[in-house]
Amino acid sequence: MERRIKKRKQIKRKLLHKYRLVILNEDTFEEKLSFKLNRLNVFVLGTLFSVFIIAFTTLLIAFTPLREYIPGYSSTKLKREAVDLTYKVDSLTAFLRANDLYFQNIQKVLRGEITTEKIDKDSILESFAKDTMQLNVSPSVQDSLLRAEVATEDKYNLFSGAASDSDMVLFPPVRGTLSQTYNAKDKHYAVDILAPEDSPIKSVADGIVIFAEWTTETGYVCIIEHNTGLISVYKHNSSISVQQGDLVKSGQVIGVIGNTGELTTGPHLHFELWSEGYPVDPTNYIDFQ
Repeated sequence: MERRIKKRKQIKRKLLHKYRLVILNEDTFEEKLSFKLNRLNVFVLGTLFSVFIIAFTTLLIAFTPLREYIPGYSSTKLKREAVDLTYKVDSLTAFLRANDLYFQNIQKVLRGEITTEKIDKDSILESFAKDTMQLNVSPSVQDSLLRAEVATEDKYNLFSGAASDSDMVLFPPVRGTLSQTYNAKDKHYAVDILAPEDSPIKSVADGIVIFAEWTTETGYVCIIEHNTGLISVYKHNSSISVQQGDLVKSGQVIGVIGNTGELTTGPHLHFELWSEGYPVDPTNYIDFQ
């Protein structure tokens, strides 16, 4: 027991025994630096330094491109190329399968191995037909009451249908003389307005530009969709100052009078007005004089 205690004391004495580390000038033996150390301090510092070096090296390899230069690690470029090649191989495999099936079907046709079957279309339609004779289509009490209420409202609401048209005010696109009026029989769903060349063309109402491009027959064309369900069309312009998707205000300049396109005989504006998908006479909405 005493021997063990003595050994422990000796080990402790050795670990805690102090040494001096001196750095001297080789020529003059002048003391530059000196450190008081013991074995325990050297062991602790060495262990901490080793742990730091290991951790730093691990982080450097794990989070930097340096790992690509270490044997055994695959580079990011190789992984990307491998993924791309995998997709290409899969696509080529599917394409080859489709080609094989196509060639097999062609071979069957050439050999005469394909047989035709007659299908009775009437029997198929009859199997899916519904027996409407057994359906009860008589109106219910709630439906009858609702129909009567709607009919009463429409009966005494005399001016509801004309309110939107009468309250609508459109800005004239250009002032001038009408050389050709609206004529649905001749399929001329527009008015042609004579005006001096380079006269500004203005939007008839607020809206959004849905088309503003060059066409061979009608030159520069601008089409605007308005909130009131109207669509205004401006053709044969010499230039357009708006683009598709632009929001325009009533009276805003959108182009200039011109003579562009194959279907024109002089400087004028070919103006069309459409309501709910049907052409309407612009003179019913706008005074061009």
